[in-house]
Amino acid sequence: MPSKTPTYPGPLTARGAVLAVLLSNEDQTGTEPLRGRVTLAAIVRTLKRKYNWPIETSSFPSNAVDGRATWATVYSLPPATIERALERGGRDWLKSRAVSKRQPPPGFD
Repeated sequence: MPSKTPTYPGPLTARGAVLAVLLSNEDQTGTEPLRGRVTLAAIVRTLKRKYNWPIETSSFPSNAVDGRATWATVYSLPPATIERALERGGRDWLKSRAVSKRQPPPGFD
């Protein structure tokens, strides 16, 4: 069964913010924090199921700031997927995201 072609969420949504980080293939440290009650795991799940992005997940043991043992999870896209996505509209989508972030909201004249 052929996989479905990934689609892009709205550029200024939390889903768009997460996808932009994944497409950049860079470390997420320093990225703007997500606001609201939605978790990163829920956003990734939606990007996988609704938008058809083949996001890979890997988890490993880690230590919390207070010394407790916990798990850390890393999300990524395969390099070939990133390359294909950028060639097929991803660069334009990322540009639209950057332009939209610089414009004031409607009615904010």
